[in-house]
Amino acid sequence: MFTRLTTLAASVSLLAGTALAQDFNAAAPNAPDQQPAFENQTRAPVLAGDVALNQTVIAEGLDHPWGLAELPDGAWLVTERAGNLRLVGADGALSDPIGGLPDIDTRDQGGLLDVTVADDFAQTRRVWISFSQPREGGKTATAVATGTLSADGGTLEGTKVIWQQQPAWKSTKHYGSVLIHDGQGGLFVTTGERSNPDSRVLSQNVTTTLGKIVRIDPDTGAPLGDPGVAEALPEIWSWGHRNVQGAALDGQGRLWTIEHGPKGGDELNRPQAGRNYGWPRVTYGIDYSGKPIGEGITQLEGTEQPVYYWDPVIAPGQMTFYDGAMFPDWQGDLLIGGLKAQALVRLEMDGDRVTGEARHLQGIGRVREVEVARDGAIMLLTDDDNGKLIRVTPAGDQS
Repeated sequence: MFTRLTTLAASVSLLAGTALAQDFNAAAPNAPDQQPAFENQTRAPVLAGDVALNQTVIAEGLDHPWGLAELPDGAWLVTERAGNLRLVGADGALSDPIGGLPDIDTRDQGGLLDVTVADDFAQTRRVWISFSQPREGGKTATAVATGTLSADGGTLEGTKVIWQQQPAWKSTKHYGSVLIHDGQGGLFVTTGERSNPDSRVLSQNVTTTLGKIVRIDPDTGAPLGDPGVAEALPEIWSWGHRNVQGAALDGQGRLWTIEHGPKGGDELNRPQAGRNYGWPRVTYGIDYSGKPIGEGITQLEGTEQPVYYWDPVIAPGQMTFYDGAMFPDWQGDLLIGGLKAQALVRLEMDGDRVTGEARHLQGIGRVREVEVARDGAIMLLTDDDNGKLIRVTPAGDQS
C-alpha cells in the first residue's frame, strides 16, 4: 500500500536572524488609527538572538495538506484538502489514499480538514476527521466524522458523521476547523462563519453554529457545551468568531484558539464558556475593500478582547504549545503556522500575555500545520500542491 517518494532531503541548517525578524514589526498596519487595548496586545518585542535550525523533508508531493496526527509507531496521519487521508511512515513512505471517508466537498477552501486520534489509538485505532460536507441545494457546512483505521491502514471502517454545522450555507469559504480533545471527555470543534456578509452576522446568533466553538461528545456528537444563554444551542462553548483554523490546550489544559481576521486583525484568544469574542461587531483590521467592518470599533462592552492580534496579518494555520526536550528554551511558547507569513511564528508567553514574537524559517512556504513529535521535534506541513511534511530540530541534532 505504500509508495516511496523521493529520497529524504538532506538536513539543511537555517539561521532565523534578527535582521530578518525586525522586518515584520516595521510593516505598515492596514488600520493605523486603531490602538491596542493593552501593552503587547500587538507587535510585541522581537525576540533577540539567532536560532539555527535543521529542517528535514520527510515526505513531499502532498496536495494542500491540512491536518496532522502522530501515531504510536511514529507514523503520521495527514489530511489533504483534496479529500484524501494518507499515512506517512516514520521512514517517509507515503500511502495511497485511505478508503472509507464520507462524501466531501473539495471546492475552494473546502475539503478534508483536521484529523485527530484517540489517546488509546494503539488499542482502539479510533480516528476523527473534520471536513466540508455537501448538503442540500449546493450548500455546504463543516462536519465531524469518526471511524476506526483498519489493521492494514488502508480503510477507515465504520465511519459515521457525528456532528454537522447548522445551518448549511451556499459558500465554499471559512469552514474552520480544528478538533481538540479536551482531556475531560469532550471534543472541541472550531468553525467559521462562512465568509459571506449575510452569514457572518450569524456569528452573533447563538441559535446557529456559524462562527462558534462547540464542544461535543466524541462518541455520539451529543452537546457538551456551556453557552450560559437559555436560547443558545447546547453544544456552543463561545461565539463571535470569524474563521478559527488553529487551537490547542496549554499546560493547564485550557483551550486557546487562533483565527483569521479581515485585512488586519488575526486574533489569538483563550475562549471561555459563554463568552462573546465580538465578530463582526467588534474587530481589529478593516474589510478587504478598505472600508471599516461594521462601525469600525475595536472594543464593546460584553465582548472579549483578543490576547494578541496581528496587523498586517500572518494568516494563521494550526498552533501548539511547545512541550518537548529538543528546545528547552521554548518550553511553554506558542508555535503557530504562518500561511501569509511563510514562517514558523513563535510567541513567548508569560501567563496569559504575550511578551515577545519571533519568526523562524522565513520563506519556507505557507505553513499550515504545526505539531510537536513525541521526541520533541517540531513537525510542519506546507500548504501547496507540492506540500511537504518537514521535521525541524536544533542545529547539530542528528536524530
